[in-house]
Amino acid sequence: MALVLDKIKKKYGSLEALQGISMELKTGEVIGLLGPNGAGKSTLMKIITGEIDHWEGTISYNGKDFRKSSKSIQQITGYLPENNPLYEDLFVLEYLQYTASLYKIKKASLDFVLNQVGLIAHKRQKIGTLSKGYQQRVGLAAALLHDPEILILDEPTTGLDPNQMVSIRKLIRTLGKDKIVILSSHILSEVESVCDRVAIIKEGKLVANKNLEELRKGQQQIIQVEFDYRVETEALSKIPNVSKVVNTFDFRYEIFLDTQEDMRTQVFDFAHDNKLKILALQLKNENLEQLFTKLTT
Repeated sequence: MALVLDKIKKKYGSLEALQGISMELKTGEVIGLLGPNGAGKSTLMKIITGEIDHWEGTISYNGKDFRKSSKSIQQITGYLPENNPLYEDLFVLEYLQYTASLYKIKKASLDFVLNQVGLIAHKRQKIGTLSKGYQQRVGLAAALLHDPEILILDEPTTGLDPNQMVSIRKLIRTLGKDKIVILSSHILSEVESVCDRVAIIKEGKLVANKNLEELRKGQQQIIQVEFDYRVETEALSKIPNVSKVVNTFDFRYEIFLDTQEDMRTQVFDFAHDNKLKILALQLKNENLEQLFTKLTT
């Protein structure tokens, strides 16, 4: 199934927020929506969710015209906005029960979603007493309650610590196996770690729509890693195929490798053998950074 956008336009007075956006989003992939502030990302997401209803162009999902079947498409869409609105005086479970009642969902599904987002131990805690990262998880749980086919996430890891980021990114990757997931983020490394494809918007226009695997071809492999303790660069240099190690900040390192083979497992083994915890780990896509910089500056 696919969500098809065809020549989507939106004006705010004389300002053209979107200028003919066309693309096809398929089930089973996570699409990273990138662009500088004011590019039109939020406007596009609000159109897809139905929050904005005056726009030009056509949107269809599984053959259904969005204008004629907007309610049925909204029923299968989950949305986590950047500024996550919550009732802080409610308990987590209470809030999700209220949200579930809007979708007419049985209580049995709540614990499953709470487990998914790592909130089961906090379900009887007031939302206002949770950290920002855990409040973000409450918003994600609310977006997942009705098991949507289309999931839209606007800056989903805002306020999360490195360990929380890793778990949420894994969850997004898992969700992307049988849903259409649109992830808007200004963090390129986040997009690199979870997305299959990247769409870049500048001044309301789609300036790139690229598969990340294609962008990785031919580039030097660079692994970015953060440990819980300082490590000598000479020790990291002993990992096979390492050509250079740079300590970028504090306990963070960039490892340059002379091979296209994914060496992240060897970095995991290094951490295990040296009794280190990995707080963050991802491949750095220099081609993505260069493409983004070229198209948005």
